[in-house]
Amino acid sequence: MADNSKTEDTASDSLEAAKNASNKKEKLADQVMQNPQVLAALQERLDNTSVTPSSYIETFPKAVIRRIDALKKLQVKCAHIEAKFYEEVHDLERKYAALYQPLFDKRREFINGEAEPTDAESEWHSENEDEEKLAGDLKNAVVIDEKAEDTNVKGIPDFWFTIFRNVDMLSELVQEYDEPILKHLQDIKVKFSEPGQPMSFSLEFHFGPNDYFSNSVLTKTYKMKSEPDKTDPFSFEGPEIVDCEGCTIDWKKGKNVTVKTIKKKQKHKGRGTVRTITKQVPNDSFFNFFSPIKVSGDGESLDEDSEFTLAADFEIGHFFRERIVPRAVLYFTGEAIEDDDNFEEDEEGEEEELEGEEEGEEEEDAETDPKV
Repeated sequence: MADNSKTEDTASDSLEAAKNASNKKEKLADQVMQNPQVLAALQERLDNTSVTPSSYIETFPKAVIRRIDALKKLQVKCAHIEAKFYEEVHDLERKYAALYQPLFDKRREFINGEAEPTDAESEWHSENEDEEKLAGDLKNAVVIDEKAEDTNVKGIPDFWFTIFRNVDMLSELVQEYDEPILKHLQDIKVKFSEPGQPMSFSLEFHFGPNDYFSNSVLTKTYKMKSEPDKTDPFSFEGPEIVDCEGCTIDWKKGKNVTVKTIKKKQKHKGRGTVRTITKQVPNDSFFNFFSPIKVSGDGESLDEDSEFTLAADFEIGHFFRERIVPRAVLYFTGEAIEDDDNFEEDEEGEEEELEGEEEGEEEEDAETDPKV
């Protein structure tokens, strides 16, 4: 019995000690929580804790997450329908390209002096008509042999070359030694892939006889993909260029501007004699456009520089297709470039205005905040 009494006393003492320890912890916790500095630190930590959408969704019950997964599956089906939509858009582009072509053929004739526009075809009302009339009156007052002048000018001189010079994206590619070649450029055409063929488009650069190469047409084909990626279907935003192919330029002897010849001295290790060798190395030129970087078919990734070069190439091809070829005369006169510049300026103006509004709101908050 004595042993049992001792055991009970020991248990009672342990319970009492545990209660005392618990009471001390509670008191200590109360004291800590009443400390303003501790409370402020905890609040700051809570404020800085970022709640991402994914972490928020993870808190849902399994039944809700199951429904969300079903919505994602519907979204993938929507992406595939969107891909079909863009395929039909491509078919429409092909159809309307055939309707545009007779107009573009007539444009080529006027540019190259193969035909003269009639009075009706050349009648155009200009916004600066009064100024042009005054300039015309002054011109008539000057004695010049207009007939002789007219017969010496054929078509519209340097039409496509002027466009290259006017558009920054293209002028950056053109070297001084490219210029005399581009002056032989007579037309640029866009051709769409045939029905049933993989989606693509080709650019055709038509050249007149020249001293540089024997090709009459240089081509560049851009291959496109219009289907959601199996590993990332939600990234689909429409057709994208995935690869491109150029063509072989048949350069005449000594006229290849895409390479340059350099002289290099070599010293023999044993005899110490020096010899001079000539070597051809790549040269900057617009005509490298027809020898693009190939996208690796074995899944190997390109280095950063190659990826940048390829992305720029795709952008240029798209710009030729969407802007230059359909609106060539406006890029020749510079009107399309002015429109592009105005659009960019408007965007910048809106950004500046929004930034100003945000700054104003911050200042307002600072004035009303009692802590400041």
